[in-house]
Amino acid sequence: MTEMSETKNSPNTDTDLLTKKITKLIEDSRNNVVTQINCAMVRTYFAIGRTIVENEQNGGSRATYGKGQLKEISRKLTTRFGKGFSVDNLENMRRFYITYSRRISETVSRISEGTNETASQNPDNSVHPLTGEFVLSWSHYLLLMRIENPAERQFYEAESAKNHWSLRELKRQFDSSLYERLALSTDKGKVARLAEKGQIIEKPSDLIKDPYVLEFLDMPELSAYSESHLESRIIDHLQEFLMEMGKGFTFVGRQVRFTFEEEHFRVDLVLYNRLLRCFVLVDLKTGKLKHQDLGQMQMYVNYYDRYEKAEGENPTIGILLCSEKNDQMVELTLPEDSNIYASKYQFCLPNKQLLQEKLIQWLEDEETSRYSRRQ
Repeated sequence: MTEMSETKNSPNTDTDLLTKKITKLIEDSRNNVVTQINCAMVRTYFAIGRTIVENEQNGGSRATYGKGQLKEISRKLTTRFGKGFSVDNLENMRRFYITYSRRISETVSRISEGTNETASQNPDNSVHPLTGEFVLSWSHYLLLMRIENPAERQFYEAESAKNHWSLRELKRQFDSSLYERLALSTDKGKVARLAEKGQIIEKPSDLIKDPYVLEFLDMPELSAYSESHLESRIIDHLQEFLMEMGKGFTFVGRQVRFTFEEEHFRVDLVLYNRLLRCFVLVDLKTGKLKHQDLGQMQMYVNYYDRYEKAEGENPTIGILLCSEKNDQMVELTLPEDSNIYASKYQFCLPNKQLLQEKLIQWLEDEETSRYSRRQ
């Protein structure tokens, strides 16, 4: 007993524990320093942009401000501070201030009025709700400023901040037209909410996209492939696949078998969503979706609801990912309150312009329909 106690409380054990605690303190401190430096840099660029704009407004003519003056300012700043102050960068800082000055002033106004907002209540998560600080990197803002649609830009800002997207992930989500895909998959009345607060997961339909973009699998769109091959490629790129599926997904298993009346069945992919607290079953279909496929998924969902779902968990969701589907057939086959969804997948990035045009037309049709009902 004494020997075990000595081992448990040995100097090496205490040293390892102390080392871990100190290591965490150092790592947290370094991360905090990086965050503070980033915030200070972005805040400084915002102030530089404001100075340039105010000089332009007070200088009488645009010609005085023009490229010639910025070129001279750039030369002097570069001589003193090094890289980072090219004419193009100074122009970006000016544009940054013009883009965000109104929202910063609104945030400061709310604070001065004593409004106590939390980060989840604040629609613009890229600006801290209490301090007005910018929380994304300068590289993030450079990309965001290229998004012309303010609602779309605000959506990607909110998602980047809430989900801690890297610049690479932000670019990937933008290129995959996440905003348009989610907007076209939600209720028309909730598109404004999507733009203001980002994606809010409250019910199964909030998770669904159509189409799902699987360009990271690096599979040619027209190549011949089997469902097992598609499944294997997804497993090889599981992290990217879960990111594409959306928020809160974790992986449970592939080809998960269950037996019913001595007959074996296998679900291609079993996921779990922490936000909705439910299983999500994914079946892969490389050909045209058939009504039998929907019936099979209904059976899978029923089995999980009756035999796998724990007390307190929510009903199981079924998603059929297919290369081709008939929306009318899906609608007629499934009951209105079904937790089963059919979505297409594709291996190339969508045509963003076409999706934008489709979304605009969709919203205009809804507005026309609402106006007609009021008459």
